[in-house]
Amino acid sequence: MQNRISLGNLKEGETAVVRELSAGGSLRRRLQDIGLIKGTRVECIGISPMGDPAAYLIRGAVIALRSEDAAGIFVDDVGGTCVRRSNRLLTKNAGSMVTE
Repeated sequence: MQNRISLGNLKEGETAVVRELSAGGSLRRRLQDIGLIKGTRVECIGISPMGDPAAYLIRGAVIALRSEDAAGIFVDDVGGTCVRRSNRLLTKNAGSMVTE
């Protein structure tokens, strides 16, 4: 089951898939330029100690986004968390590991 949430709600290690961008104008264009389009898989890889900004892995690049910008990016929670082991990305889903 997938839940629609804001990208800013992801915790470190969680993954999601972009559903829609509610941002407009130049911000929307910049988000699309870095690869945030519908269907893109995103992983939250770190949140600063003060909670803003957070770092996301988007199409192989690490991008830091402020919480106000991430709030306008809606994602479908895929219900898994990612674990990095020896440069391989593994996704935990319902107790099993899936290599990506």
